Amino acid sequence: MLSKLYGNMDVLKTALDGSSLRYEAISNNLANVNTPNYKRTTVEFENELQKVISGENTKLTLAKTHNKHMGKGKLSIENFEPTVTKLKNISTRKDKNNVNPDIEMIDMAKTIIKYNALTDQISRKFNGIQNVISEGGK
Repeated sequence: MLSKLYGNMDVLKTALDGSSLRYEAISNNLANVNTPNYKRTTVEFENELQKVISGENTKLTLAKTHNKHMGKGKLSIENFEPTVTKLKNISTRKDKNNVNPDIEMIDMAKTIIKYNALTDQISRKFNGIQNVISEGGK
């Protein structure tokens, strides 16, 4: 019953978490734009999240590293994690820092737009649920 009420809320939450993590990475990149040897961090999640949603077999699987851990299994929305990568190979500056503030600002603007769209969708879902609750007793 609750899953029908909340629909794809878990997907929206996961996408919101990924967007928030990306925003944090971009903020750290911008804060370290003049730090020698700092390497840009990126966060990717949309493609793998789409595969999880569509039920495709993803390249990501759980590995059992301890007897008390879960065994191998398909990645699901409940255990989905974004991919965080430090870009170590690329550097065009003498100080070996590879952060380009222009690229970071563009990525930040895109991330903010996506984040706002996700929060709007979540807000509409909760407003719909609130309407059902308040109007249901009449």
